[in-house]
Amino acid sequence: MTTTPNDPATALPGRPSIVDLATWQAARDELLAREKAHTHEGDAIAAARRRLPMVEFDGTVEVVGPDGPVPFLDLFQGRDELVVHKHMWYDGAPHQGQCEGCTTTAWHLKDAVYLNARGVSFAVLTTGRWDEVASYVEFMGYTQPWYSVRDVDAPVGGSMGYLTCFLRDGDRVFLTYSTTGRGNEPVNGSLGLLDRTPYGRGEAWEDKPVGWPEGRHSCWFWRSDADGNATWGQTSRPVPQWTRPGATPVDTLGRHGHHH
Repeated sequence: MTTTPNDPATALPGRPSIVDLATWQAARDELLAREKAHTHEGDAIAAARRRLPMVEFDGTVEVVGPDGPVPFLDLFQGRDELVVHKHMWYDGAPHQGQCEGCTTTAWHLKDAVYLNARGVSFAVLTTGRWDEVASYVEFMGYTQPWYSVRDVDAPVGGSMGYLTCFLRDGDRVFLTYSTTGRGNEPVNGSLGLLDRTPYGRGEAWEDKPVGWPEGRHSCWFWRSDADGNATWGQTSRPVPQWTRPGATPVDTLGRHGHHH
C-alpha cells in the first residue's frame, strides 16, 4: 500500500506527510545536496579560521587550580595547542544556581581524550573563587582541569561564556580564536542531534510547519525540576545535576538578577 502526501485518510496532524519510500528518498536526496553545500562552506570557513592572525600575551600570568597558583603556560600540559571553555560564575550561589548554558558546554566535554590524541589540551576557566569552584567541580564529577581566573586580565580572564583557542611556541603563548553565543554550539552534540529530529529543539525561533508543537523560549530544556519537567523556576537545576549523587529538590536558584 502506498500513500500520498495529502491523503486525508492517512495524514497525521502535526506530523510530516506520509509517503512511500521512493518519494521520501527523492526528498531526502534533494536536501542532501544542500547539506553537502553547507558542509563545504563550513570547510571553507574553517580554512579561513586557520588563517586568522594571532595575539601574543604573557604566558606566565597565574591562574589558580587545585595545586594553587600556576602559570597559564602549564595548562598546555606540554602540548602545543589548547582549547579553553570560559565558564560563567555566580559568586556565593549554590550548585543549582550556576550557569545552565555553560553547563551544557562543560558537560559535553567531560572527556577530552580525542583532543589530547590530536595534541590539544583542554581546560575550563571561571571567575569564581577557587574554594567555591573546587566544591562545584567535585559535585559535578568533572575530571577536566578547572582554574580560577578571578581578577586576571583578558585574554586568559575577561568575559566568560566563550570558547577560546591558544597556541604555544616554546614559552611564548598566543591567542588564536574566540567565539561565544551560538558559536559554542559545536561542542553541544545534543543540539546537533535535535536539529535532525522532526520537531527540532522545540524553540519558538525555529521555522516549522503549521500545526507543529508550539516552540518555547530558547534553551527551555536546560533546566528541570526533580520530576524532569523543564522549568526555569526556583525548583530547577541544570539538567545534568539531577544525575549527581546527593542532588535534591531545591526551592531557590540562589542567585539574583536572573530571569528568562
